Amino acid sequence: VQLQASGGGFVQAGGSLRLSCTTSGSTFRDYTVGWFRQAPGRERELVAGIKWNSRHTFYSDLLEGRFTISRDNAKNTVYLQMDNLKPEDTAVYYCAAGTMIHGLRRNRDAYKDWGQGTLVTVSS
Repeated sequence: VQLQASGGGFVQAGGSLRLSCTTSGSTFRDYTVGWFRQAPGRERELVAGIKWNSRHTFYSDLLEGRFTISRDNAKNTVYLQMDNLKPEDTAVYYCAAGTMIHGLRRNRDAYKDWGQGTLVTVSS
């Protein structure tokens, strides 16, 4: 599937942003869609994911409940609502999709299709 991520921007600490991930020419049915982020000098890490069919969601343990992933079936879109943003959330955020067994849903290499990334900058 082809993915398009959008919604990044500049925000002050404590603010919110909502990222969107859409696919064109296909659907997310049977896919797990994940949001990852990569800060300068760091590895790309999982932020959150959702299994489209079951709506099962999972998150990085580091988020402290500040982010929420959801999907809109009619719009074929996955959202990442980010609240109480912190400067350490500054990164390029990528959405990705893949079909994998449940136990690999947190594994970056299990996602085969990636969007172009959207930059989130949080100032202190």
